[in-house]
Amino acid sequence: MIGIIDYGMGNLFSVSKALERMNVPYIIGDRPDQIDHCDGYILPGVGAFPDAMKALAEHGFIHFIQQKVESGVPIYGICLGMQLLFEESEEGGHTKGLGLFPGKITKFPGVNEQGNSYKVPHMGWNQLNLRKLDSPIMENVGEEYVYFVHSYVVQTDEDEILYATADYHKEVPAIVGKGNLVASQFHPEKSGRAGIQLLENFCKRIVKQ
Repeated sequence: MIGIIDYGMGNLFSVSKALERMNVPYIIGDRPDQIDHCDGYILPGVGAFPDAMKALAEHGFIHFIQQKVESGVPIYGICLGMQLLFEESEEGGHTKGLGLFPGKITKFPGVNEQGNSYKVPHMGWNQLNLRKLDSPIMENVGEEYVYFVHSYVVQTDEDEILYATADYHKEVPAIVGKGNLVASQFHPEKSGRAGIQLLENFCKRIVKQ
């Protein structure tokens, strides 16, 4: 059973519909006790980092998520849900994250190294550049185009957590992973074959079909 973490800032409809299409059983919960029994979790997210961390705290999910990761339970973060897994964000000043991946979240500068302006947010389809192919989560995920919508981007010095990147005037971490923890900056449920494959790879580690 997959637990979808509902803290009031996630696109629950599109994620749940994707799981239904894959015949993956799931439950949505807005408090830890409602989904404590699940075998794995999805942390979706849309909106601002500070608001999301505040909402996670109010719903009692911060310690819950950290504890589940520490005990080896698989968790998948999506979009803002991926960014929350890192140590901190500069959005709205400085906000501490869940600290499960090393690195911080910074805003796209909107100006490239040549001094030319570019559009922020990063919105649209960009091709994946695969970095790590030996993980089961990356099985049959090719260098295809996936769908991004974000103004802030992960900055990390830990190359070993980068499973795939994309190019948008700079290198954008697109899929990150470490042990039982995986996340994507793009929305897998909106990203065609490659995105659904990634989501399916995560789910089949957990759910016996």
